[in-house]
Amino acid sequence: MDAAGTDELLRRAGALEAEAAALRARAAGSAAAHAQSHFAILDGATQVALIATDPTGHVTDWNAGAQTILGWTADAMRGRPIAELFTPEDRAEGRPEQAMREAQDRGRAEEAGWRLRADGARFRVSGETIPLRDAAGGPAGFVTILHDRTDLHAAEQALRASEERYRTLFEAIDDGFCVITFLDGPHGPLSDYVHVEANPGYERHTGIAGIVGRTLRGLVPPDDAEAWLDLYGGVLRTGTPIRFERYFALVDRTIEVSAVRIEPASRRQVSVLFRDITARRKAEDALRASEAVARTNVERVQLALAAGAIIGTWLWDLPSDRFTVDEAFAKSFGLDPALGREGLSLAQVVETVHPDDRAGLAAAIDAAIARGGPYAHQYRVRRADGHYYWLEANGRVDHGPDGTPLSFPGVLLDVDERRAVEAERDRAAAALRSLNETLEQRVAARTAELMRAEEALRQSQKMEAVGQLTGGLAHDFNNMLAGVVGSLELMQTRMLQGRVGDLDRYIAAAQGAARRASALTHRLLAFSRRQTLDPKPTDVNRLVEGMMELVRRTVGPAVAIESVGAGGLWPTLVDPSQLENALLNLCLNARDALPDGGRIVIETANRWLDHRAAREREVEPEQYVTLCVSDNGTGMTADVAAKAFDPFFTTKPLGEGTGLGLSMIYGFAKQSGGQVRIYSEFGQGTMVCLYLPRHLGEAESDTILPDLAHAPRAEQGETVLVVDDEPTVRMLVTEVLEDLGYAAIEAADGASGLKVLQSDVRLDMLITDVGLPGGMNGRQMAEAGRQHRPDLKVLFITGYAENAALNHGHLGPGMQVMTKPFALEALATRIRGIIAGEA
Repeated sequence: MDAAGTDELLRRAGALEAEAAALRARAAGSAAAHAQSHFAILDGATQVALIATDPTGHVTDWNAGAQTILGWTADAMRGRPIAELFTPEDRAEGRPEQAMREAQDRGRAEEAGWRLRADGARFRVSGETIPLRDAAGGPAGFVTILHDRTDLHAAEQALRASEERYRTLFEAIDDGFCVITFLDGPHGPLSDYVHVEANPGYERHTGIAGIVGRTLRGLVPPDDAEAWLDLYGGVLRTGTPIRFERYFALVDRTIEVSAVRIEPASRRQVSVLFRDITARRKAEDALRASEAVARTNVERVQLALAAGAIIGTWLWDLPSDRFTVDEAFAKSFGLDPALGREGLSLAQVVETVHPDDRAGLAAAIDAAIARGGPYAHQYRVRRADGHYYWLEANGRVDHGPDGTPLSFPGVLLDVDERRAVEAERDRAAAALRSLNETLEQRVAARTAELMRAEEALRQSQKMEAVGQLTGGLAHDFNNMLAGVVGSLELMQTRMLQGRVGDLDRYIAAAQGAARRASALTHRLLAFSRRQTLDPKPTDVNRLVEGMMELVRRTVGPAVAIESVGAGGLWPTLVDPSQLENALLNLCLNARDALPDGGRIVIETANRWLDHRAAREREVEPEQYVTLCVSDNGTGMTADVAAKAFDPFFTTKPLGEGTGLGLSMIYGFAKQSGGQVRIYSEFGQGTMVCLYLPRHLGEAESDTILPDLAHAPRAEQGETVLVVDDEPTVRMLVTEVLEDLGYAAIEAADGASGLKVLQSDVRLDMLITDVGLPGGMNGRQMAEAGRQHRPDLKVLFITGYAENAALNHGHLGPGMQVMTKPFALEALATRIRGIIAGEA
């Protein structure tokens, strides 16, 4: 029975239920006489069986519906027990009697089950039995109301069977299946959907478990949700099914999807069928790629055949020794093309191979078959014109899973011309080697001649540079020595004349000239990056602030000085006095570039140079502190800026500059691990920047040295050994020590000093020059002395450039260095600090 028939049965059964309910209402509580009148009224009803019985269950009346449904007439059934309508199984279980008792006790008994028609056929009924009472309230019998439910029961059974089949199919189907119901939500009407049903295949194909009850927006991101709503929403709105493939990033699968609207559209439901086609898609992609490669290879072979690069192809079936070749191959070997298509043996194929090449060919073929894989071999073959030509066979041997050789396909290449070219190339190479043997001799001789010329040029340039350098040094040192010598001679003359009042002026002049000579020496050492530095953690902002008054006085009132210090400036490890000297030199250069006045700006900053920026500045990529001096003066041309760091190069008039200022700054910056750069534009101004490495520590505070009269004194018995080959220096240091209360022992060379160190005399400290005569320098002497005196305190005093290596962590504990010349006050303070272990 179809769904329409089932619905009609349900409608009719509902109408009969209403009719029976009315009958029950009228029959309940009525007497037997009233029942007869009801039967008279319903006697014509044919859709409901109404059966009246006496209190013992024997039929007393029977309506037309009972006759229609049961097949008996009323006369035939009167007086017969109603139990005859029950099936034998129900009678055996006492169902008729049970129904009357239940009706008597409860006022009604439901009827449901199978009954018998007059022809013995069974049919399905539903209904009830109602007790009847007389006017006195006593039992008067029963009324049984029966509805024929056979067709309805059959429909229900069919429906259950259909549902079971559907459920079995639903659960067993390999494809994934789900039903979604569209929802209205915060994003608007039909802006989400929920999965209301899903079979086990859904999880197998999508990889998503527990989908029922989950909404789309709870599964995927908003953008993906809008895409799915657009697809399935279109199916819901239009009723048009869709079929497509989609990659599910959530589970890394490719899914084939079919979607259909579930009618009516008011249900707002869409059924969706899923199938995981990931493996199929991969196989298809691999097949397409393989086909593309095959097509490309075929095209290449065809092109090669057309161009003559390939002159034939073959396929050798190894188990059957059947050798099939194309027409080009057959012609190359002088074979019958028809025979080549049918199949040849290997012996037939190699018959035209040059006799000298057959053994090598057979060995190469056997080796390829044994190992499998690629094969290539060159040999000569007699072609149709009777001449031998060089060929190259390229192929591949394929083995089966068990290692059995199966097939051997390949191609033939014409290499005769190539072999001829290679032979010609070998002859040319031999000739070239012969030519090279004499050419190398000629090149070697010419190279030696050029090297001699270059060496002579370098020597000339070196001598020119040395001449320029020594000329500048001689000029400057002669001026300074003239000041020192002249002042000393005048001092001597005035002392003999008794005119001691002028001595201070001459002393000051001599000291000034000596300080200028010392500064010139330091500039030369700084340029060569060999000066002895005394680096300390330095706050550059504080150093600039302390120099501002000196800079202002030096540059004069016509130039405005501005200082811009960076907040949170990092410390740097640098020699503070040399940095002050560099800053003053930069400011003086800037002043000279401002003949009509202008502005000088001193700036500091923290800079972190990456690999590119560090490479541009020729430094290591790390953190730097920058000190820049800029002016708005005349600027430099490109060629002047390129030579600005050269020693004794200057644009100033003769006698107004040595040309060592910027070269000193350059050498000082490089020796400190940093760099200096010039940025200048002619007519606009110049900026010079020093890049100094950041120091990961705190800057030291400024130290104020006491004058010599108030320098710290020696303690009782403290003794210092002084070793220096310069008598004047040895005398000055010894007198300072004695004035401070120290006992001083002198030595003129390393050997003499080591004897004192190895003796038992008390020594609290060693003061030594580094460059000593006699084959032992000061550093070696101090190290040897420490073997006898492990706790020996040492102060190196040096003026030699080679001793710069004593700095930057190369000194041992308890060792320090001072650079000549030095202030005697600084020497006194340093001695006390070293002995006390404070410095």
